[in-house]
Amino acid sequence: MSAAVNTDTLHQQLEAGAQALSLDLNQDQITRLMEFLALLQKWNKVYNLTAVRNPQEMVTHHLLDSLAAVVPLRRHVATLGQGGAQAVRLLDVGSGGGLPGVVFAICCPGVDVSCVDTVGKKAAFIQQAAVALKLRNLHGVHARVETLTTPFDIISCRAFASLPDFVAWSRSALAAPHGVWLAMKGKHPEDEIAALPADVAVFHVEQLAVPGLDAERCIVWMRPA
Repeated sequence: MSAAVNTDTLHQQLEAGAQALSLDLNQDQITRLMEFLALLQKWNKVYNLTAVRNPQEMVTHHLLDSLAAVVPLRRHVATLGQGGAQAVRLLDVGSGGGLPGVVFAICCPGVDVSCVDTVGKKAAFIQQAAVALKLRNLHGVHARVETLTTPFDIISCRAFASLPDFVAWSRSALAAPHGVWLAMKGKHPEDEIAALPADVAVFHVEQLAVPGLDAERCIVWMRPA
């Protein structure tokens, strides 16, 4: 299969998946997602950003998996009622290769996304992606999340840590009183939810269906009780 055909195949796979998720993405956003995929493949050879190497699996396991959370994210952002100069601020914890943070930045231009990672080369990749994709609303942050005190409206993670650890480590960065945590998980994490501190409330567990991925996915939405 030639590189051109392969790219076309990936493009079609991405567009079909976005349609299946009822995502109204414009061509510029699809193009940026494809460019992000190319960056991920290129930098992965040097920086080991993800264990997934197959481009078609990258589309399913990374792009579409992250895109599955975009409609729920947009819905929550709409409830915040923020507009004008004050963008909604989102912190993506343990972002690694920018998943889901970069995908969120592409699909939600009104959300200011900061991707934090303790590994410097991963934060550098996010900065490179922001420049290459011309995303002014995307920032790479090299830090431990526990050290961040800038308030964020939404703090997200994808397969990062247990829910109790996630909320404990990122709590200092959650905006009061309206801030929420968006944790992307596989199966419904009953044990982790049960282990949450009493002052953290789960207000919704949202099931996700990822096109082409036969696996359970959900978002655990949390807020300070």
